[in-house]
Amino acid sequence: MLKFIVMFLFMIPLFFLNGMFWWMVQFMFFLMAFLFMMSINLSGNIEGLSCMLGYDLLSYGLILLSFWICGLMIMASISIYQYNYYSNLFVFMIIFLMLMLMCAFSSTDMLSFYIFFEGSLIPTLFLILGWGYQPERVQAGIYLLFYTLLASLPLLIGLLNFYDLNGTLYLYGFWGDEVNNLYMYMSMIIAFLVKMPMFMVHLWLPKAHVEAPISGSMVLAGVLLKLGGYGLMRVFSTMVFCCLKYNFIWIGISLVGGFLMGLVCLRQVDLKSLIAYSSVVHMGMVLGGLMTLNSWGFCGCYLMMIGHGLCSSGLFCLSNIVYERLGSRSLIINKGLMCLMPSMTLWWFLLSSSNMAAPPSLNLLAEISLINSIMSWNWLGMFLIALMSFFGAAYSLFLFSYSQHGMNFSGSFNYVNGYFREYLLLFLHWFPLNILILRGDYFFSCI
Repeated sequence: MLKFIVMFLFMIPLFFLNGMFWWMVQFMFFLMAFLFMMSINLSGNIEGLSCMLGYDLLSYGLILLSFWICGLMIMASISIYQYNYYSNLFVFMIIFLMLMLMCAFSSTDMLSFYIFFEGSLIPTLFLILGWGYQPERVQAGIYLLFYTLLASLPLLIGLLNFYDLNGTLYLYGFWGDEVNNLYMYMSMIIAFLVKMPMFMVHLWLPKAHVEAPISGSMVLAGVLLKLGGYGLMRVFSTMVFCCLKYNFIWIGISLVGGFLMGLVCLRQVDLKSLIAYSSVVHMGMVLGGLMTLNSWGFCGCYLMMIGHGLCSSGLFCLSNIVYERLGSRSLIINKGLMCLMPSMTLWWFLLSSSNMAAPPSLNLLAEISLINSIMSWNWLGMFLIALMSFFGAAYSLFLFSYSQHGMNFSGSFNYVNGYFREYLLLFLHWFPLNILILRGDYFFSCI
């Protein structure tokens, strides 16, 4: 892992190159993604050990997702480069963020994971505050900061207490060290529930998404929400007794919350807001499956984290493409896009159908796994799962049909085509999302 960190550190001087540094950094991100693909870990063991960093298959998928999304973020944010709006600082923030994410996912020590988990908040906050669109971005940034920090302090205290009791915070040496205390259980998981986010502590997410620039939305939906699920998968090995006693609470909240958020999605008029609320629905299903503690749930959680990261990020890119052309994200104004941007309608269809878990997307395999895990835990969950799946299809169809069909806004009579860069950007979201289902067996060997 150290070679990738050193590579990142040596990319920092590229900012002083005028002109070509933007494309150079983007090329380096994709190069590193392919180099990291070459070091795939299928053994089930921890590999790439150096300086308390290493990765197993669970970490591997999420680090690769981080590389991919960060490369695509630079590709999507071309307007910052064109207007030269502090583009050097912007690229520095993305590299800093990628460094934090890579170290968080590859930490073998819980305290270093906590430090990098919190560290990823800093560049995200700067992205929202520095390159966001509306004046309300300050309020959105404060929401993000305080929700995450307030919930993370109990995690720090819980980790220090765990170290005091067991003498280790090494992630892979936990077996036999059981947490059997309600306060410890709550303090260890509450930070991850807020980060996912769980229904009732989700209010920071739509605000942050709506105010963030396209790069901020992509990394929030693509990678940062996955830190919560990853953290839960790691700490659950230490608290099986407590989980068996108390997890029904979180499963209930997630399933009811997912259903309610599906209804909330159906009355959104802002494109970004609708996609942000759909993330809460997906994360509710992930949390429900994960809390059942069975292998279907764990594998479904991992699949959904990868699938949702690509699909949601692609939908945010589409909404930004429309925003750059028409200057609005409102569904009331953005009607009849099929007449205005006919070639983009295919991408709207492909990503909306992936969002509703249509085959052959990775989301389909994930939803089947999560439905299996929740129904094997309790058959009554079937009713809420059915409602969540139905409304998931309903709001995806609502998003597609309302934006593509209908009467054009009278101010937008011109015909607009996409750039090659935008088609490539959308293809690089959609292609891995639909091709990875061919090797679904790798995802089921992550536990």
